[in-house]
Amino acid sequence: MKVNQRLARAWLHVGPRFLPFADAASAELPLARLLRLALFQVSVGMALALLVGTLNRVMIVELAVPAWLVAAMVALPVLFAPLRSLIGFRSDTHRSHLGWKRVPYLWFGTLLQFGGLAIMPFALLVLSGGGNGPAWIGLIGAALAFLLTGAGLHTTQTAGLALATDLAAPAQRPRVVALMFVMLLVGMAASSLAFGLLLTPFTPLRLVQVVQGAAVATMALNLVALWKQEARNPQATRHDRPAEDFRAAWRGFVRVGRTKRFLVAVGLGSAAFSMQDIVLEPYGGEVLQLPVGATSLLTGLLALGSLAAFALAARRLSHGADPHRLAALGVLVGILSFAAVIFAAPLGSALLFRAGATGIGFGGGLFSVALLSAAMALDEGGHVGLAIGAWGAVQASCIGIATAAGGALRDGVGHLAASGALGEALSQPAVGYSVVYHLEILLLFATLAVLGPLCTARAVPRDASVPARPFGLAEFPG
Repeated sequence: MKVNQRLARAWLHVGPRFLPFADAASAELPLARLLRLALFQVSVGMALALLVGTLNRVMIVELAVPAWLVAAMVALPVLFAPLRSLIGFRSDTHRSHLGWKRVPYLWFGTLLQFGGLAIMPFALLVLSGGGNGPAWIGLIGAALAFLLTGAGLHTTQTAGLALATDLAAPAQRPRVVALMFVMLLVGMAASSLAFGLLLTPFTPLRLVQVVQGAAVATMALNLVALWKQEARNPQATRHDRPAEDFRAAWRGFVRVGRTKRFLVAVGLGSAAFSMQDIVLEPYGGEVLQLPVGATSLLTGLLALGSLAAFALAARRLSHGADPHRLAALGVLVGILSFAAVIFAAPLGSALLFRAGATGIGFGGGLFSVALLSAAMALDEGGHVGLAIGAWGAVQASCIGIATAAGGALRDGVGHLAASGALGEALSQPAVGYSVVYHLEILLLFATLAVLGPLCTARAVPRDASVPARPFGLAEFPG
């Protein structure tokens, strides 16, 4: 008994220092409650992995759906991204006798995700000709499923991040931001692995079971995440409050400081880091002749770089670093990393290519976390949902457009190079990819130019009354 008591006391002493995520918690937001809230990011990551990864391959290979139609379906969720600003604003100003602002949007976002995933496998089977009914019914059903899922994940993520901002103390927000991003990565990585295992071997029945299982898991995760998170405050959501106009609130929001410049920086940087999303692995396979297993590891390297960036961002932001300067550091790392990827082809260096991929993950992760932290600070007039929604709308829209543009640009330039239209010197397979990477570097330089005036001359001084803490596992990822 005495040994057990001593071990328990030792664990209580060691835990806060070495347990991951421990220092993201506070007295107002305990670790268990914070981790439970972050489950909504796991469900979002699961939906993203399903839409842009597993179903992408299944539709093209196993179901023989034309690639252009698959690309159009995957792009449909992006159509809902610009509405994230409106969703955030509505959650700020929601009227309810129940006294909740964020919970209704989390709940309805969950229902949209569930509905989209529930009908998706049946629609895909009909679309591919493997079900009962004309293909156009499957086309309409698949489009509706992708739209519902996209609308749900955008609504859930916007309201969930706004709720996390409401609950976290300002000093803890950088750590909470890092934790939320890590949980998103966890959801994407774990669900991708699970989907791959469960769909081997592939059968139409198993596709229905797996996708509908993801729908049930989404409902369960989000219910646990939002349970007893937001305190009821009927006074804040009473119906006799003066109505606020979104357009007026938006005009006021963009007039604050340099908000327009901030949103331009978010858009340019997000586009720059995401244009290579669908060409990085083909580049390794076609140009560097890497096997499938080697190119598949690139996703892990990108995630590893992102995790390192989240840890650094949480540490620096919690010590008062300027988020815009930190984002600029991520952009600089991105420029060097894309240059490494470009030079990997003439040098024939797979090691340089992998280093560049890791650097892209690090730079993109640092850029995203830093500017989300800056967006959380733009909650003038109690409109934190509007600020986070604006960040999410610009980021998601630019990522979707840039990803599609990157693939189209690679195909177009690659076709011209293969046909000899660009001359003998530019007839190699690497030319199409190289144009994409050079354009990304150009966009990153433009991002630096936009970020420059936003950077403060020096970091915000740390409060001397709060003792400094060394960086260890307790700081990872926030």
